[in-house]
Amino acid sequence: MNNEQTIQLTDDQRAMLAGEQGRARQMGMRLLLDLAAMAGTKQLIPIASAHVSGVSPLTGGMGLRHFLSRLADDPGQGVAVPTTLNAAGCDEAQFPAMRITEPGFLDHHREIVENYARLGVKTIQSCVPYEWEEVKPTLTPDKPAAWAESNAICFANSYCGMRTNRESGLSALACALTGYAPDYGLLGDEARRPNLIVRVTTPLEDPTDFSILGDWIGKQRKSQWQIPYGPIPAIVGLPAEVNHEQRKALSAAAANYGSPLLYILEDDTLPEGEYQDDLDFGEAELNNRYEALRPRSAVSLVVLGCPQASIGELRAIAKLLQGRHVTADPSAPGEAPPLWVFTSATTKAIAERTGLADIIRGSGALLLENTCPEVVPYDQSWVSHVLTNSMKAEHYIKSGLNGIPTSVMRLEECIAVAAGEVQLATEMPTGKLSAPAPSSGKPVAQGKRPENSQQELIFDVATGNGLPSQGDFTITGEALVTDAPITFLGYVNRVTGVIEEEGHPADGQSLAGKVVIFPRGTGSSVAPYVLLELFYRGAAPIAIINTEIDQQTAPACSLEGIPYAYGFDVDVIQGVKTGDSVMLERREGKVYLRVINRGGPNA
Repeated sequence: MNNEQTIQLTDDQRAMLAGEQGRARQMGMRLLLDLAAMAGTKQLIPIASAHVSGVSPLTGGMGLRHFLSRLADDPGQGVAVPTTLNAAGCDEAQFPAMRITEPGFLDHHREIVENYARLGVKTIQSCVPYEWEEVKPTLTPDKPAAWAESNAICFANSYCGMRTNRESGLSALACALTGYAPDYGLLGDEARRPNLIVRVTTPLEDPTDFSILGDWIGKQRKSQWQIPYGPIPAIVGLPAEVNHEQRKALSAAAANYGSPLLYILEDDTLPEGEYQDDLDFGEAELNNRYEALRPRSAVSLVVLGCPQASIGELRAIAKLLQGRHVTADPSAPGEAPPLWVFTSATTKAIAERTGLADIIRGSGALLLENTCPEVVPYDQSWVSHVLTNSMKAEHYIKSGLNGIPTSVMRLEECIAVAAGEVQLATEMPTGKLSAPAPSSGKPVAQGKRPENSQQELIFDVATGNGLPSQGDFTITGEALVTDAPITFLGYVNRVTGVIEEEGHPADGQSLAGKVVIFPRGTGSSVAPYVLLELFYRGAAPIAIINTEIDQQTAPACSLEGIPYAYGFDVDVIQGVKTGDSVMLERREGKVYLRVINRGGPNA
């Protein structure tokens, strides 16, 4: 199937696809046509801006470096629209102070940033592009954008009047290089309708309260929900005035589980939506989460600014540090842990002019720019327990990226710990612990079929679709099936392919050499680079089937030719079981799936 048959291309787009404007734009156009085919759209529309993720060697790994070097070797005309770069893994100017011991990390960091610059990307190294003055004019619904970085997507869609799909680092870069995006999903009105009702019945004040709420919403996901673009909650019961820092904390944490957009309602009037559930978040839910997240042993590092701290956050931090002494260096057992504060270069420049930076540094804290707590490779010879005020930081620092136990407290409490004013070995409840109130939003186990279920779907042949860029193939192998999304970054081992996510129905199982069937990828927009690294290491799936549109998995499959299928005429997740031997065959653009042996070759 020829790519050009999917969409009517302009002469300029045909030139890109033919490689006449360089390998980078050719890759970008080919990938966009694959994504457009998946989405069922025959139109590419111009974009105003792009923001690409995949910067830290910790998150992008070998997959990012290998791919990016190939692209930058033939940059052609580079990016076609203003494009900014996500937060990096270190503050290059203060690298010694970060005590990073990962071999070659600084060299790899410089290589990555340099290669993006060769493509014409503005290397701001920030996860909060919506706070940059030169980016703000592009935040308009009149012309959509293509952003990666999950917190920025959610924030800009929710509060800035911008429209962007939840792009991966790869798909956002493809859009940036070509200047176009496939016209589907969150770029239109239909997909932007809310799909959850969340009723907040307890006061929320500190930004960390909002962070707890955002993360809690994502944790409630049930397998029966039909939310192809992720959770889009309509939230009732928040304060009449929700400030920038509160909104930012809520968006970033909601994005942990794929939320691309949320609605904060001023009254109980619900907008038109396709509501899947009605969730209640009250005092019990808030207190129980704080109790579960509080530190129960000595903390070795306190990190603030995830996403990178705004000027309002730096002002609050500076106020709390007035008259206190903390340290930036590792401390001895029993002493107060060091405090690191992360912000963007533009915000740090404002902090320098207004004296806030002097107050923060004067207290002894380390003030970093260009990096973010979740993408730093900490030296675990001394960092064994992290404390933060951000559920986004907690979600990723404890994941396979670093695997460090991470606790969460409010900002004032975090700074009190760093100042040595709190003894963590003693009981320190952040609120009265109570039994959870009955709620329709109570979490349920995902991905497990009832025993002796009579609902199992049996089929002879399921018919689906393939990517336009891929030719015919025949793949036979063992299936790994889950009805829960897979979070590649931090929760799939990038060397072995083993899923390492407690509570996931496929926890402990390896993707390597399997035909993997799942709804879609979720979590960080850097996910495609994990799949690329698995491919380069020989530990990738031999084929992937998604049941929902997936900007994370499909781009990596498109780039490296990993057999890929989607859009089957039956529910293949219910029709195939883990361990089944299956055949996946593509002929003339259609993909056929057969179960050739139940339970695998030894059944």
